[in-house]
Amino acid sequence: MAEDKPDTGPDFGDAEALAFHRMGGKPGKIEIIASKPMATQRDLSLAYSPGVAAPVRAIAADPDAAYDYTIKGNLVAVISNGTAILGLGNLGALASKPVMEGKSVLFKRFADIDSIDIELASEDVDKLIAAIEIMEPSFGGINLEDIKAPECFIIETTLKERMNIPVFHDDQHGTAIVAAAGVINALHLTGRKPEDVRMVVNGAGASAIACTELIKAFGVRHVIMCDTSGVIWQGREKGMNQWKSAHAAVTDARTLEEAVVGADLLLGLSQKGAVSPAMIASMAKNPIIFAMANPDPEITPEEVAAVRSDAIMATGRSDYPNQVNNVLCFPYLFRGALDVRATAINEAMKMAAANAIAALARMQVPDEVAAAYGGRVRTFGPEYIIPAPFDPRLIEEIPTAVAKAAMASGVAKKPFFDEAAYRQELRSRLNPTTQILAGAVEAAKQRPRRCVFAEAEQEVVLRAAVNWRNSGYGEPVLVGREAPVREGLARIGVADIDSFEIHNSSVSPLVPRMVERLYHRLQRRGALLRDVQRMVNHERNVFGAMLVELGEADLMLTGVTRNFATTFRQVRQVIDPSGGHRPFGLHMLVGKSETIFIADTTVTERPTAEQLADIAEQTAAVARRLGQEPRVAFLSYSNFGNPPGEYVGNLRDAVKLLDERGVGFEYEGEMSADVALNPEMRALYPFNRLSGPANVLIMPGLHSANIAAKLLKELGGSRVIGPCLVNMSRPVQIAPMTASASDIVTLAILASTGVVV
Repeated sequence: MAEDKPDTGPDFGDAEALAFHRMGGKPGKIEIIASKPMATQRDLSLAYSPGVAAPVRAIAADPDAAYDYTIKGNLVAVISNGTAILGLGNLGALASKPVMEGKSVLFKRFADIDSIDIELASEDVDKLIAAIEIMEPSFGGINLEDIKAPECFIIETTLKERMNIPVFHDDQHGTAIVAAAGVINALHLTGRKPEDVRMVVNGAGASAIACTELIKAFGVRHVIMCDTSGVIWQGREKGMNQWKSAHAAVTDARTLEEAVVGADLLLGLSQKGAVSPAMIASMAKNPIIFAMANPDPEITPEEVAAVRSDAIMATGRSDYPNQVNNVLCFPYLFRGALDVRATAINEAMKMAAANAIAALARMQVPDEVAAAYGGRVRTFGPEYIIPAPFDPRLIEEIPTAVAKAAMASGVAKKPFFDEAAYRQELRSRLNPTTQILAGAVEAAKQRPRRCVFAEAEQEVVLRAAVNWRNSGYGEPVLVGREAPVREGLARIGVADIDSFEIHNSSVSPLVPRMVERLYHRLQRRGALLRDVQRMVNHERNVFGAMLVELGEADLMLTGVTRNFATTFRQVRQVIDPSGGHRPFGLHMLVGKSETIFIADTTVTERPTAEQLADIAEQTAAVARRLGQEPRVAFLSYSNFGNPPGEYVGNLRDAVKLLDERGVGFEYEGEMSADVALNPEMRALYPFNRLSGPANVLIMPGLHSANIAAKLLKELGGSRVIGPCLVNMSRPVQIAPMTASASDIVTLAILASTGVVV
């Protein structure tokens, strides 16, 4: 069954995954924070006693007021008893908690929905129903998860009848909605009408039955379903129940092999290897195959390609085209349902979600999404019938379609009447940068690169290197003394140590080539041959940079053992800036709904006006590659000359240079940070050319830039990425000395995919 798993390609090591769940001294993946100020006694008085009495009375008088004064309208419970944990089976309620926490994270990440996981230690259907039913006042919706069949059918059906909020079993319907979207597009590409299609379903569990029912709702009539006992045919008694009986077919076929002969569409929701190449060969022209077992499909695309060149295929895996991934559906389905206060999620809403997903795949792919794929534009066709999970348009298209279907079908208690305003509200909920960064991850997998990790004796670097390989981003090239590196790999649990490429700069056979190349470069800059020999032998940053310069690797990551300035000087001995531009450092503050770019935070102490203008242009280009429309502010303590100062002139001159260049983005300055970011302060200067808060902050000097970036990293609530080194002729990034393995890998991905260049 296709599920919303983090990744179904290369496995993550257990040690790394366990370390991730302990990261930061807070076990788990979620926390609860106050959404209102709680700093003063007055704040507490309003939040609790006596101020809380006012909303209590309002809700007692009108229950719908709970949506106005509490979190209810944006709160979903993710509930499981752990009887069908994704791919692992019945391991109990407590063991399901990491998965349910993960589901809550996905709700927040993809649709800005707050979610609480609830694990119920019972397999008694009546007890589960009773427990969930009495929680209705707390939540705006219920997401059932990882509950085995047939109990899940009974629980969901009963709760939908008794509760007045949406109840949705994602294992069933999430898979069904995304699969149906893919089927809609596959039928479109092959010119088939639903009523003419012969469909075979292998599997008769919760997902299989939900997929069958939804695809039938779109007009497919001729369906044969199979389970472990073979074809489910009318009159069969063995292993039957009421849900299977509803799909029993009139047919002479008794096995899957017999059923698929001449079939147009095959849905696999069973297990690895359940479908053979011979079965695929027996299908009709232009067969449609959805092999959705996880983590390994019923048959692989390679096996299908060996016998059919005309097939359209989807799987549940991210390393193949057309991934059937529930995350394309459930966050956005609930977003639309919650926003109109739907009392249920009905068939009309599910069909609307499927149609919206299908339509999105047929739209032209935005430039920022294409850029996230490394510039390879995806267009509607056999390998793109399902949109990518990070497509920034999902948050707008699917909730809108679902909300409209809820209104049309009469289950919306708060219909909206301004679709354009609603779409704008949806767009503002999420930061497009997060989707683009996710796209860069996918692009890195599609174009694996050799990455030099220049400080491989450090455990954090080794963890990053192992992550680089295990995640499918490419091969790590480790620089360090072999014995400590091998000991470090063993210490973090690596089994195949011999498969890692390790370079000792003291004895590497590449040293003579490096010395010759570097001496030719530096001999007229005062370097003696023995100086160059020592640099290559003893400076790992020089040796690592030379690996990239000689084409032995594609990119380089370093920085955790020395400060940025020292490391940068060593790298610059080997690698030049790009195209005559001056390198600079860029920090990115990635928040829930916006990203702020700060430059130059690492290189130039007192930039000239021309350098400031260049930095502004190049940072604006990075912002656009990350889905942001740049609004540039040149920051100062002065607002347009008040108070005057010695260093304000450079900022004013930079603005004039951009005027002369005719750049295609907004910019203004000089101004203080509050004028750049606070709408009320900005309103005091009506001539200000920025149409909204600035998102690119150009600092007047290295002192202010570096201090501001590090303060925000330590004090702010946003994720800080960087410093990113921009304008180098080779992909090289210098991580902070306190960087985590995740930080190092993120910088490597940005360098590998060209998002930051």
